[in-house]
Amino acid sequence: MFFADLEARIEDVGSVLSVGLDTDLDRVPDHLQDQDLPRWAFNRRIIDATEEFAAAYKPNAAFYEDPDGWRALEETIAYAQGKNIPIVLDAKRGDIGNTARQYADLLDRADAITVSPYMGRDSLEPFVSREDKGVFVLCRTSNPGGADLQDLELASGEPVYERVAALADLWNKSGNVGLVVGATASEELEALRESVPDLPFLVPGVGAQGGEVEAAVEYGLAEGVGLVNASRSVIYAGEGPETAEEDFDGAAREAAKRLSKRLNEFR
Repeated sequence: MFFADLEARIEDVGSVLSVGLDTDLDRVPDHLQDQDLPRWAFNRRIIDATEEFAAAYKPNAAFYEDPDGWRALEETIAYAQGKNIPIVLDAKRGDIGNTARQYADLLDRADAITVSPYMGRDSLEPFVSREDKGVFVLCRTSNPGGADLQDLELASGEPVYERVAALADLWNKSGNVGLVVGATASEELEALRESVPDLPFLVPGVGAQGGEVEAAVEYGLAEGVGLVNASRSVIYAGEGPETAEEDFDGAAREAAKRLSKRLNEFR
């Protein structure tokens, strides 16, 4: 079961850090561009450099949606899983009928997935019915425009994101559902933790988006289980004149190490 495996991984490495593999082909160093699959070559180096501090990896499907990209993603997933490191596929899927079932087939590869609840329970049933897999429901996201819909007040007086959390709690019959709650929304993090104390959170936004680390850890974990994600601030830490291009993975390692240590200050 995903969250049990995640808990074991967190205990093993002493970290709740998720490293996001948002691998932009244009930002892969030049010396890897002549590889058959540059994104896979990059990801392998990042995984080897950061696995000591990573509870999970979170590749974003948007960076792999081309033929070579899917091949690179499959290699990346297999490599991480071969090291017993969980993979959360950031795909934000959510649809109905046959379409939803096709999307849910992504869980044949990944250990968990992010989903959008906008179309309701039936659009997520093919995901949550996979009891051995994790499903993180988008709830209160870290982007500025998230408030356009997520903060809207319902007739009951509650904002939309609180209703999403309550519904996710109801859908958690098999103990495999969590929430995506951004670190830039620390007040909402606290309120949601009070309303759904048993749901683990996936908390993005502590890196390049500048979210609050203490709140991410204090409210993101349920019984010590949850993930705090950083992507660009880790994998592209080596960009800049102070780091040789060939040492990008060493810079990523140091960034992951620093962030993991900082997160642990509040565990």
